[in-house]
Amino acid sequence: MEFLYFLESLRNPVLDSIMLLVTELGSEAVFLAVALCLFWCIDKKAGYYMLITGFVGISINQFLKLSFRIERPWVKDPNFTIVEEARAEATGYSFPSGHTQNITGVFGSIARFFSKKKLVLWISLAIISLVALSRMYLGVHTPLDVFVSLAVGALLVFVLYPLVMKAFDNEKIMYIIMGCVIAVAIAFVCYTEFYPFPADIDEANYLSGLKNSYSLLGAVLAFPVIYIVDKKYVRFETDACLWGQAVKLVVGAALALAIKSLLKAPLNDLLNGHYASNAIRYFAVVVFAGIIWPLTFRFFPKRKVKMSEEENKQENI
Repeated sequence: MEFLYFLESLRNPVLDSIMLLVTELGSEAVFLAVALCLFWCIDKKAGYYMLITGFVGISINQFLKLSFRIERPWVKDPNFTIVEEARAEATGYSFPSGHTQNITGVFGSIARFFSKKKLVLWISLAIISLVALSRMYLGVHTPLDVFVSLAVGALLVFVLYPLVMKAFDNEKIMYIIMGCVIAVAIAFVCYTEFYPFPADIDEANYLSGLKNSYSLLGAVLAFPVIYIVDKKYVRFETDACLWGQAVKLVVGAALALAIKSLLKAPLNDLLNGHYASNAIRYFAVVVFAGIIWPLTFRFFPKRKVKMSEEENKQENI
């Protein structure tokens, strides 16, 4: 707690506002936005890599939270204060840090995939470090929470990279990886549903983990579907002109969010509020993002690539 008290002593309104903005980079919304940008606009292989790394990381993070059930710093030490604006999103148990896990999965994947581009590498590492620091500065996590998330995230980034890169063009290996990811998600659902947690478990924290387990299961169950359909039928290309990329990302993300929102009430009614409705919603959103929306990409004009002098000569012959 000494380090947290030191950071507490540095707080001021300006730095508080900066850290509140920085910490949002580790949110689920940013994770999905960056993953969709990679998948739709830059490189499908990078998109799969980030999504697989992220979903496995979230499963491990949620499992650890429910297993250790460590309270937030201000609960353990009533004399410690947090930045109040950060309290609303500081839900669930403290250990390990979900935001740090997310940012390590997102920008760790980017740093590894584009490691030859030094500027991308250093910017990614800087963002990871700043988000990790922000979680402690705001008072919502301890150094242990943050460093364990960094370690788990980094391990997944480096272990999964060669596997996904090799598997992308090898269907058998990809199916094995996806099968393992689905098995992890199913195991997490079984754990949250059937493990005999102690009677004093915080109900809100438990329900948060249960809800997340079904959401993750729905998302990963869609992976083999979109991989097979895209490989055999859709085969969309990520290349497009600048305005086309903007439309792909903005309109596509808006439609995905609309589907996620519009399906919530009817599915809850149909399943009497059971969290399995989350699995169906997230399955539908991922299928939309991986199959349905990419069907429109063929209508976007490609970038105009400037030809080299040699290519110009050949073109004029």
